[in-house]
Amino acid sequence: MKILISVIICTHNRVDYLTKAIQSLIDQHVPEDYYEVIVVDNCSTDSTKRVVEQYSTDNNIRYIYEPTLGLSYARNTGWRNAKGKYVAYLDDDAIACPVWLNKIIEVFETVTPRPGCVGGKVEPIWEDVRPVWLSDWLLHGLTIIDWSETPHVLTNLSAEWLVGANIAFPIEVLERIDGFTSRLDRIGNNLLSSGDVFIEKQIMKMGCSCYYHPEIAIRHHILKSRLNKDWFIRRYYWQGISDAVMQRLDVKPSLLMRIRIAFSEARTLLISPRKFMALIVPTNNPDRFTQKCFTYIRLGYICGLLRVAKP
Repeated sequence: MKILISVIICTHNRVDYLTKAIQSLIDQHVPEDYYEVIVVDNCSTDSTKRVVEQYSTDNNIRYIYEPTLGLSYARNTGWRNAKGKYVAYLDDDAIACPVWLNKIIEVFETVTPRPGCVGGKVEPIWEDVRPVWLSDWLLHGLTIIDWSETPHVLTNLSAEWLVGANIAFPIEVLERIDGFTSRLDRIGNNLLSSGDVFIEKQIMKMGCSCYYHPEIAIRHHILKSRLNKDWFIRRYYWQGISDAVMQRLDVKPSLLMRIRIAFSEARTLLISPRKFMALIVPTNNPDRFTQKCFTYIRLGYICGLLRVAKP
């Protein structure tokens, strides 16, 4: 039987997590000949290749090495080598529920008109105690989403969106938009993001829908190294940069327009003592720390418009 769906795992030096992700795909409740697993090794220096090749001797698993560092490059290498009609992405530190592929296929094959992408719930696997300052809203920065128990079309990507850790596409849709832009998402140690949201925007512009189904569910490891304030400040500063990059890709504002927008944003920040103080005053209050992170989004957005990357 021709492969119906290809699952792509992009990985970089996370072999211990990767084995759990692969096992969750081996345990899927669909016939083995319905799907394949492609592990795209993005410049790993650990034992990733050896471990994947051990799995591939008995399962429909392929190993591909992508020498250009960057998540978008790895994602594009994955779908361009896929044999399936559909392509699903699972993060290397995530675990798919046993009916994950069943539900993805079900949505694509039964919902009309057929969605341009589908995804679902992401639940946390906490590797340390959740900090008291971590609000529910900031969980989104950890790729945790739960948009209700009701399947539905997403209509406002500022309010609800699908995440790259748990998303699937008809391969013809990826071909039409030429996959993921290389100007967004992780490259090395930076925290660029939003390649998933940008591609969802492109899909909606094509006239296709983005569809959420809660039973397309995964669990996602929340690394202890991310459960500190410095990481969240960096994460949301880079979210602002990502927002600016998306605007530059989408609207293509002139340099003069970008400077005007940046100075307007900076003025709004400077004339608001509360927002400005949020940048510098320490707090364990979850609402105030959330405000701090939102202020860093604005700061990152200003820097992104002006092409300034750090901190």
